Amino acid sequence: MTITAAADGSALGNPGPNGWAWYIDDDRWAAGGSPHGTNNQGELQAVLELLRATAGVDEKLVIECDSRYVIDSVTKWMPGWKRRGWRKSDGGPVLNRDLLEAIDEAIRGRDVEFSWVKGHAGHPLNEAADERANAAAKAYQQKQEPRRGPGFASAAHAGAALAGAMAVTASAASSAASSGDAPAAAAAGPTSAERQHDAALLWAEPADLLDGLDGSTASTPIELTVSLSAAEHARLRDRADAQGISLEDALRRLI
Repeated sequence: MTITAAADGSALGNPGPNGWAWYIDDDRWAAGGSPHGTNNQGELQAVLELLRATAGVDEKLVIECDSRYVIDSVTKWMPGWKRRGWRKSDGGPVLNRDLLEAIDEAIRGRDVEFSWVKGHAGHPLNEAADERANAAAKAYQQKQEPRRGPGFASAAHAGAALAGAMAVTASAASSAASSGDAPAAAAAGPTSAERQHDAALLWAEPADLLDGLDGSTASTPIELTVSLSAAEHARLRDRADAQGISLEDALRRLI
C-alpha cells in the first residue's frame, strides 16, 4: 500500500509569522508554525513533521509538494551539499541546514517519493494542506493557538484498528469453543489475533518503544533546564502535538 500526503508551508511577510501543514485525510493531518519564519522554512518543516509522524510505517510514502525548492533540495542538491560540508557550489552556506539535515536523517532507509503539484490549482490534498498552513500562520500573526490537527495516529484510526482486532479475537475464541480447543489455546499463550491487537496498538504509537528507558539505569532522575527561543519552543510544541505526546517526552526522545 502507499500513503499519499501533501505538505505545504505559508508565511505572512516572508519572513513573518509562518505555518506548516501536512494532510492525508480529514482524520490524519497536522499543522503548526512559528512567530517568525519564511515560506521555505514552513515547506521544509511540513515535510519533516510528516516524516516524523509516519516513522515506523512500512508503506511507501508519496509526498505532494508545490515547492520546487523543497523537492530539488532533497532529491537533487543535498548529496552535493553534504559532500562539500553543507556548502553550495559557490562556497556559501546552505540555508535552512538544520531542517535539511533533519529531513535527511528522517528519510534514511524509507521508501519516499516526492511529487510536484501546482499550487492553488485544485489538487485536493494540496489545497487542504495549504488551507491549514495558512490558518496556522494567521493564528501566530494574531498571537493565537493554531488548530494542530489529530496527527497521524488519530483516535478514529486507532479505534478502528482496536475494534478490528477485537472482532478477530472474538471470532477466534468462538471457533475454539465450538471445537473444544479453548483450554489448549489458552495454555499455548497469546493467540494470533491477540498479537495482531498488540501490533495495532504499537503501530499507532511507535515512539512509545522508548518509554521507560530513562530512569531504568539511574535511581535518581537528573533535572536539566533548557532555555528555548519562542521559535524553538513553537517547533518543539508542534512536534509533540503531531506525535500526541508532552513537551517533556518530545525533548526526551531527542536524546
